[in-house]
Amino acid sequence: MIDDELLLKKRFKELASRSRNKGIWVFSDFLSTAQQGVLLSMRLPYSFELQGGYEGAERKIACFGSESDCGYEAVPDFVCIKIEPVAQKFADELTHRDFFGSVMALGLKREVLGDIIVYDNCGYLFCKEEISAYIRENLNSVKRTTVSCTEVASPPVESVALPDISEVIIASERLDALVAAVYNLSRSTAKELIEQGRVSVNSVVTLRADLVIEEHDTVSVRGSGRFIFEGVLRKTKKDRLRAAVRIYK
Repeated sequence: MIDDELLLKKRFKELASRSRNKGIWVFSDFLSTAQQGVLLSMRLPYSFELQGGYEGAERKIACFGSESDCGYEAVPDFVCIKIEPVAQKFADELTHRDFFGSVMALGLKREVLGDIIVYDNCGYLFCKEEISAYIRENLNSVKRTTVSCTEVASPPVESVALPDISEVIIASERLDALVAAVYNLSRSTAKELIEQGRVSVNSVVTLRADLVIEEHDTVSVRGSGRFIFEGVLRKTKKDRLRAAVRIYK
């Protein structure tokens, strides 16, 4: 694990240096939230931004450079593919797992794939531009449903809207209290997850159960999902806090 992190940091430094030396935007592969956390923790003396194709994307590409240094706006090297049943009337009900499994069955590496959004029984896959043609030519079915694949500019706006606000009761704005409330866990279990390095805040892994979460922070719990903390709404009669969160399903 340590060796993997060292190699990842070395790779980020190489990409950043190439951008600075050549005066061009340089892009990484798609990064998991943990890998994004490694990049954010490095505090590189180079400009970069993270893009995943839509607000709230989980997997993102690191774009090294800046518009002022490169002289043009970054255009990340990924596209969006719409995976659509040929005959929607007779199609299976398709889930994220169905789309993901079919795409991975093509023998692709995870790092060339971004998020998959499922909307109206269609899948919208973000992937590196270099493998788009391969996917469109070879992905013919998902589950038992025949599909067609076409590049689109972006998923439908309504498909990438933020999750609705839910309310939870918490003792405080500590990280362990929020994780426990959102995922219906005991505080001790939530604390264990945090101490095991399975929880990140704004893509950075933290081992602090007592970390105070700020409004609009995104918390990811490996194996459970992620949520956005939208702040405290009011106190309850028992002097606890009623908080607003947006939970990704």
